[in-house]
Amino acid sequence: MLYLSTRGHPDRKQFCEILLEGLAPDGGLYLPERYPQVDAATLARWRDLPYADLAFEILSLYIADIPPADLQALCRRTYTEQVFGSTAIVPLKPLEDGVYLEGLSNGPTLAFKDMAMQLLGNLFEYELARRGEELNILGATSGDTGSAAEYAMRGKRGVRVFMTSPKGRMSPFQQAQMFSLQDANIHNLAIEGVFDDCQDIVKAVSNDLAFKRRYRIGTVNSINWARLLAQVVYYFAGYFQATRSAPAGARISFAVPSGNFGNICAGHVARMMGLPVQQLVLATNENDVLDEFFRTGVYRVRGSADTHETSSPSMDISKASNFERFVFDLLGRDATRLRELFGEQLARTGRFDLSADPAFRQARERFGFTSGKSTHADRLATIRDTYQRFGVMIDTHTADGLKVARERRRAGETMIVLETALPIKFAATIVEALGREPQRPARFEGIEGLPRRVTVLPASAQAVKDFIASHCEP
Repeated sequence: MLYLSTRGHPDRKQFCEILLEGLAPDGGLYLPERYPQVDAATLARWRDLPYADLAFEILSLYIADIPPADLQALCRRTYTEQVFGSTAIVPLKPLEDGVYLEGLSNGPTLAFKDMAMQLLGNLFEYELARRGEELNILGATSGDTGSAAEYAMRGKRGVRVFMTSPKGRMSPFQQAQMFSLQDANIHNLAIEGVFDDCQDIVKAVSNDLAFKRRYRIGTVNSINWARLLAQVVYYFAGYFQATRSAPAGARISFAVPSGNFGNICAGHVARMMGLPVQQLVLATNENDVLDEFFRTGVYRVRGSADTHETSSPSMDISKASNFERFVFDLLGRDATRLRELFGEQLARTGRFDLSADPAFRQARERFGFTSGKSTHADRLATIRDTYQRFGVMIDTHTADGLKVARERRRAGETMIVLETALPIKFAATIVEALGREPQRPARFEGIEGLPRRVTVLPASAQAVKDFIASHCEP
């Protein structure tokens, strides 16, 4: 399996090359040349596999340059009951008839990002040791990616992490998870701006090829294909759990809270592989750039001043990095058009319009996408209703997904809502909705009071490059 750039760069690369590289040299995102196809017999064979072995089977279809025995060992080291709290790894919890929550938030940092990041940390350490090299990871987080990356990479040989986050825009718990880490290889950079500024900095540094090569810059954001690939696994795992008593070939749907489009893009990949998925329901908060596109065909990014600060802050995003991967498939993998839309038109006008393009209709008809929006009032109502009726406490982002899932669910349809974080990460809104504090795992008691290690920087790629250079030997 070889990988290509969405923007047409002629090189084709192996998995481990793009694992350490992040963005392609032309600024595009990597995708496989084709999606491996999974037939009914393969689905039947995979159905009862432990999660780690299911991950190995799926990843093996995309990774040709890691020996199978090594890849299987990496998967089994990553997905354990000790790390994720249950043998199921991603247990399914029924709510009302036909609606389930898939528990993706039982890892070390209580958010779904652990599902991919724990594997990524092991992959990085394995490949760097094999090459005898080091890597400086530059990332951007709106809340959960940062802590998941740092907990996965802390103490890893050959790896440093430089994590940017929007100053004051994360929940107190999220900030404490990251800034309380004292590991020498972890560097937190609070950027005076919003998440999109952080993301722009990561892309700008990655596009400076001379700096990237001199300082061995890689990324853990979902622009890294390896992270998105790891997320594909839990769509299969959720499907198998939800269809235990269903006839062969039964189709189900997934509802996904989405800001940067990575989580639901993994569902798109699973569906393209042949997983019987009916709908991919995308849920946004008040920052509804993606919902606007799927309703109208217009993709219109917002500036910092128009990016709302909400009670589901991990989705306070208006530039969805992974969206480029889906549009590449939507437009028949036409790299020239992708380069015009994402490399030129967005940079020039901040928008593009596909409403008149016949391909836009395929977003729903061929690819199964639909969307909806949730507000603060909706979140409070959904959290309250779910707790009162089912005794289940959900976080704010999962509430966005559940609200839109109920709106988009068809009669008789099985709908899995991806749980994206545990409620403790957004305690203030839970208290507002329910009048009580969410449960806090013992290991996080008093975390907000711990000493912090964080550097405040302006929203400047040069400032971040200067910081990296001052802490690294090229």
